[in-house]
Amino acid sequence: MTVTGSRTIRVVVSFASIILLAQAGIAATISTRPLTSKSKSRTVAESPRARRHMRHLARSRRVGSRTVASLKRHHYYERFYASSYAKDITDSDVTAGEDPVVRQAALDALGNMNGTVLAIEPTSGRVLAMVNQKLALSSGAQPCSTIKLSVALAALSEGIITKETEVRLGGRSHMNLTLALAHSNNAYFEALGRQLGFEKVAHYAHTYGLGELAGYHIAGEQAGVYPDEEISAKLGGVGKMCSFGEGISMTPLQLGSLVTAIANGGTMYYLQHPTTADEVANFQPIVKRHLDIAGMIPEISDGMAGAVEYGTARRLLVNFNEESVLGKTGTCSHAGTRFGWFASYANTNYGRVVVVVFLEGGRPTFGPKAAEIAGRMYRGLYDHDFFAEKPITPAQARKTSSTD
Repeated sequence: MTVTGSRTIRVVVSFASIILLAQAGIAATISTRPLTSKSKSRTVAESPRARRHMRHLARSRRVGSRTVASLKRHHYYERFYASSYAKDITDSDVTAGEDPVVRQAALDALGNMNGTVLAIEPTSGRVLAMVNQKLALSSGAQPCSTIKLSVALAALSEGIITKETEVRLGGRSHMNLTLALAHSNNAYFEALGRQLGFEKVAHYAHTYGLGELAGYHIAGEQAGVYPDEEISAKLGGVGKMCSFGEGISMTPLQLGSLVTAIANGGTMYYLQHPTTADEVANFQPIVKRHLDIAGMIPEISDGMAGAVEYGTARRLLVNFNEESVLGKTGTCSHAGTRFGWFASYANTNYGRVVVVVFLEGGRPTFGPKAAEIAGRMYRGLYDHDFFAEKPITPAQARKTSSTD
């Protein structure tokens, strides 16, 4: 090969090498673009010491989140110190003037629960049975959601609502009175309370017997407490007074007196508890006042019936469903003691009876449990023909003939 040919070959080879190197450079530039993020991640990668510190922080955050969750759970966990069960709670009861069938049904229904059962004849105000009289005649307790009966009647009386009025609860949620009573909706009654205002709420509460004695010369009875002014906004103001009965102390007799008036169409009798056979034989009803609620009773009846049929009191039906029962539950707590209320009346073809159950204790105590006990009470009455048609006594016959 000539010198010239060799030079030509070297030039060609050199030129080809330059082209290959240039392509390689271009290829290298292109191939590194997708790796840019990895390159950056490497540049900000922590040192082993930093990584250990970050792991420690991560563990701290996880522990912190568990602690917050735990605090949230504990925030809603309430500790109770009272017992839901008791013995010998009827030892001091005076029973000579009570109906023995009604009292036995009440005793069997209450069992060993720490509470009281009150049965009233709504056409006269006679207390047929009062089990655990010491508790029934005490200073009372927060009425919880049973206060909603008073608030509903007040709102109906003021023309704020009918049973079909849809009250806005927030967002797109609405509810009427029937469902609010059946499901014991707090937001609904808080809204009514704020619209009524404290003065009107208090006026109707006193009219319906709160803050005063319900009985006529019943030894040991106390009047409960209805505050002279609205509770503080921090405690929920008038809204909480109307949904939970916050700041109010009500007795079983007071609640029984109101439900008696609802059951009979508006007559509030003084409750009387005969203590001897002579007092029973000579019993005379005493009217305390007439309540202007006859037109409102049909408005609340569907809600009270709904509480038993599909609402908060449906546990009653486990034991009794032969007759219609209308009622209202209540559940709340104060200072480590839980309260369970149920006020009701049986609406039968052969008369009515008002039953109030009040329980206090711990976690097993609540409104649906009180309703269950009332169901057992009605079952006991039914099985002993309490709701059956009764023959007219000679005394009743003489009374009827004397008025003809």
